[in-house]
Amino acid sequence: MKLLKILGVVGALGVLAACTSDLQRIRTTEPSGGTAFTQALTKEYRDLAVFEADEMFDWRDAGYYARRGLAAAGGEVVLPEDPVNRDLPEDSLSEINDVRVRLLAALDGGARDNKPEIAARAQSRFDCWLEQQEENFQEDHISACRDELLAALAELEAAPAPAPAVAPAVYLVLFDFDKSNINDAAQAVINQVIADFNANKSTAISVTGHTDRAGSDAYNEKLSERRADAVREALIAGGIPAEAITTAWKGESENAVPTEDGVKEQANRRAEIIIQ
Repeated sequence: MKLLKILGVVGALGVLAACTSDLQRIRTTEPSGGTAFTQALTKEYRDLAVFEADEMFDWRDAGYYARRGLAAAGGEVVLPEDPVNRDLPEDSLSEINDVRVRLLAALDGGARDNKPEIAARAQSRFDCWLEQQEENFQEDHISACRDELLAALAELEAAPAPAPAVAPAVYLVLFDFDKSNINDAAQAVINQVIADFNANKSTAISVTGHTDRAGSDAYNEKLSERRADAVREALIAGGIPAEAITTAWKGESENAVPTEDGVKEQANRRAEIIIQ
C-alpha cells in the first residue's frame, strides 16, 4: 500500500512537471507558420493557459490549454473541445452540444479563413465555457466565457454585407453640329464598346440619342433618333447582335450641360451607350 502511494505521488509529480514544461513553452511561443487562424488560436490558448496558472492556480487546465496552444503553434488545426471529455452538468449538455454544432459549421464554412481572429476567439471561449461549466461554481466565469463565445459566434454567422452595386459604364459618342454620322472619334468609342461587350460576355446594350438646344424641339427629336440609329448600325457592323441593342432618343430634353434655348454645346450632341 505504501508503495502504491509513493508511485501515485511520483506519477502526480510527473504530470505536474509535464504541465509546467508545456506552460513554460507556451509563454514564449510566437507562432510564425501555419495560418492566420492557427496563429490567432495559439495566442488565445496561451492567454487561457497563463490565466489558469497565474490567477487560478489550476495546473491541470493550464497544461491542457498550453498543449492545445502548442499544437496550434505548430500549424495543427485544433478542433473545439468535445463535451464528452468533460464531466458536465446534465442540464447544460443540450445547449453546449447545439452551440458546438453551430461553431463547427461556421469554422468549416470558411470562418477560419475569412475571420480568423474572431473564429479563434469563438473556439477558445467555447473551450473556456466547458471548463468553467465542469467546475460549475463560478457563475460569473461561466457566463463570461459563454457570452463572449456567443458574441463571437454571432459575428461568424452574420450574413456578409451585400457587395455595393457597380454603376454600369456609360460610353459617350459625340457628334458634330447638326450631324448624325459616325466620325473617327465616335468610331473609336464604338470599337471600345464592342471589345468590352465581348470581353465581358454581355448580353444587352442600350443606346440613347441626344441633341443640344439649337433648333426646334421637333427637329431635335428626329436628330437624336438618327444619332441613336447611327450608333446602332455601327455596333451591328462591329458584330454586336441586332437583338441585343435597344435604342431611345430624348431630343434636347436631357442635356449633359444645361444651357439656354438655342445654345450650341458639343457635350450635349451625343449618344449614350450602356452595356448591360
